[in-house]
Amino acid sequence: MKPALIVIDMLNDFVGGKLGFERAKAIIPNIRRLLDYAHKRGNPVIYVCDAHSSDDPELKLWGQHAMAGSEGARVVPELKPTKKDSVLEKHGYDIFFNTELDEMLRGIGVKRLVLTGVVTEICVQNSAAGAFLRGYQVTVPEDCVASPDESAHRASLDYMKRVYGARIITSKELIKSVEG
Repeated sequence: MKPALIVIDMLNDFVGGKLGFERAKAIIPNIRRLLDYAHKRGNPVIYVCDAHSSDDPELKLWGQHAMAGSEGARVVPELKPTKKDSVLEKHGYDIFFNTELDEMLRGIGVKRLVLTGVVTEICVQNSAAGAFLRGYQVTVPEDCVASPDESAHRASLDYMKRVYGARIITSKELIKSVEG
């Protein structure tokens, strides 16, 4: 079965808005390349996006961001989902927590996930943990995830590799490995 491409929190508030940072903008072309490739191959593409309510515990740490239904909670225009893509709302760091993602993936027979998006050491890493604990094989293209803190980004990639057995490669290496 083909891997599912997961796009995590590539939202207006995380890229150019309230919690935006330059590295988030820099990964857009790499994620776009993987989206185009996944669409061409017929691989499932699933966006999992923060959609907070006023009582979410995260808001105490990060302030209001990606509020459900707001412009800040929309996927950036450069990565806009197609009609064939799935879009799920999440209310925490892990893409599996209180979402129907696991059931969706099992329903279509997916066992391998490619995780992209922001923030590497928060939502991506917690999602890699959720995937690993549910038996999924995880690939993280290092040029398709970002953090405002480069050292935290690097440490998180190393952690996901060591602790979850995640395959850490570049988007170009990922495409080459599929074609090659």
